[in-house]
Amino acid sequence: MSVNISGRSIEVRANGLQHHLLEYGGNRGDVLILPGITSPAATADFIAKPVSDLGFRVVIPDLRGRGATAVPPAGSYRLADYAADVSGLIDSLGLKQPVIIGHSLGARIAAAYAVLHGPTPHGPLVLVDPPTSGPGRGPYPTTRDAFLTQLREAKRGTTADEVRRFYPKWPERELKLRAAVLASCDEAAVLETHANFEREDFFEYWKQITRPATLIRGGDSPVVPPKAAADLAAANPSIPIIRVPDAGHMVPWDNFTGFIDVLLPLISAKRG
Repeated sequence: MSVNISGRSIEVRANGLQHHLLEYGGNRGDVLILPGITSPAATADFIAKPVSDLGFRVVIPDLRGRGATAVPPAGSYRLADYAADVSGLIDSLGLKQPVIIGHSLGARIAAAYAVLHGPTPHGPLVLVDPPTSGPGRGPYPTTRDAFLTQLREAKRGTTADEVRRFYPKWPERELKLRAAVLASCDEAAVLETHANFEREDFFEYWKQITRPATLIRGGDSPVVPPKAAADLAAANPSIPIIRVPDAGHMVPWDNFTGFIDVLLPLISAKRG
């Protein structure tokens, strides 16, 4: 990989799978970052670095079927499966009520973990632009075919310029990084998860979440548009929803400064 990654590679076994993670040192508190549907751990390095610079221990897993984490049997990409991985990883790594930052799929996983496995009280949750698609709520905005096109380009060898067609606002480093790691995503992992964006209802978890928690949405996101944001606010009015301007669904990539300006105070306030 031509892009330098500052995290240390580690492997642990949890929930019956071998998991690969990146770890960043620190002793101020634990932070777990859960990436999106086609985002191996390395793609969140640029988020982990400023958090670890504040003294936090940060870990980022390759989600099941991505990166160097094992591929499970078919049909094992439900939110309950991912949430069980998170629970097992937290136990295996000895994380103490970590701040959990989840983007997209990772945000849905964080919510499911908090409801299905989380202690009371759970650690702070930061849910970044979770897919609000689901039964009766319309399709996920990025189509199955769009994901397949990107995956197949990656597997035959893609470039930052090709990736830019899909993500025109991204910095060059992140384009190169995605070009380098996207091919590690198993096709079945992506397709089954994409189908479950429309089969599983995020709102069933969202309405059960308790504070401390915050939802961050891209101001121009088609994944959490204004109508969905209003529905989220109505379903769980106790959880703050913060809008980052000049950002679509890929909030930290589209407007890194705006995202970090929101994120770091949330983490520091919770951990002192």
